[in-house]
Amino acid sequence: MTVDEDGDGWPDVPGDTALSVRVPEADSLVRAGFPAHVTVLYPFLHASRIDTGVEDRLTALFGSRERFTLHFREFRRYPGALTLDPGPADPVRALIKDVRDEWPELIPYRGIFGDEGLDPHMTVSRGEGPDEYEAAYDALESEFASLLPLSSSVREVRLVIWDGAVWQDRTRYRLGDPPHPSL
Repeated sequence: MTVDEDGDGWPDVPGDTALSVRVPEADSLVRAGFPAHVTVLYPFLHASRIDTGVEDRLTALFGSRERFTLHFREFRRYPGALTLDPGPADPVRALIKDVRDEWPELIPYRGIFGDEGLDPHMTVSRGEGPDEYEAAYDALESEFASLLPLSSSVREVRLVIWDGAVWQDRTRYRLGDPPHPSL
């Protein structure tokens, strides 16, 4: 997440990384300035700390998890954010737990939402001010109602990196594909 023009959000630092599940089926719904996704952990390790050992740990960790399907049926509102909740959320929570168990020093969302972060969600829109968000979210929910429910097959987790201007894919880790030992 970046600081928007009004100073809302928090500053992303070049080299920040995140682990996320992309939801391309929902890209047309998202008005938040980034592709549709469910965050596994933001921020993850700074890019300068991601070496072959970290890559191998992530490959093994995600490879040991089964693929799953997420369904998005209901909106949730927070001041300044409209989200869609994935169901079932337990597979995403399991990914979050696995990463947090492996790197317990990492605190989701820089601790802004406490040590545990937020429930799994997909941000549809954010940044509206307190006087505008109810009307804006009413309009978006009405516009998107016919597109729900929406389903997405989750086959990978992506490591993305902030280059100072945009988030870019760095690595994709396949679910259900444990590494094979070399002969």
